[in-house]
Amino acid sequence: MSKKIYCIAQFLPKSGQEAALFKVLQSLEPNTLREDGCLQYRVTRQIKSDFAPGSSFPIAFNEIWADMASFEAHCQREEIKQFFAKYCAADDGLAADWNVCVYSDEPADYDAPSV
Repeated sequence: MSKKIYCIAQFLPKSGQEAALFKVLQSLEPNTLREDGCLQYRVTRQIKSDFAPGSSFPIAFNEIWADMASFEAHCQREEIKQFFAKYCAADDGLAADWNVCVYSDEPADYDAPSV
């Protein structure tokens, strides 16, 4: 059974702050990529395409972690906690809103016995 955790962390920058927020998020990549259990950690920005007309926050991290313990350890790192405190939660931060979700590639009943 796969224990991989897929995380999408989206950010809505405050008006005029998209480039600054993207740069700060890029600065988190080098240290995170050295963490045990980090398989992918890439900040991306939304681009226009007629074949992908959906709506979303304009900046998103696409992350893959070996397991939930690795993801949760990442979230507890001081650098990550400070990022959220300074750039997201603070009144003078760069993000107006953010959304962090985790996913599994296994069906909910993967280990259920067959009937």
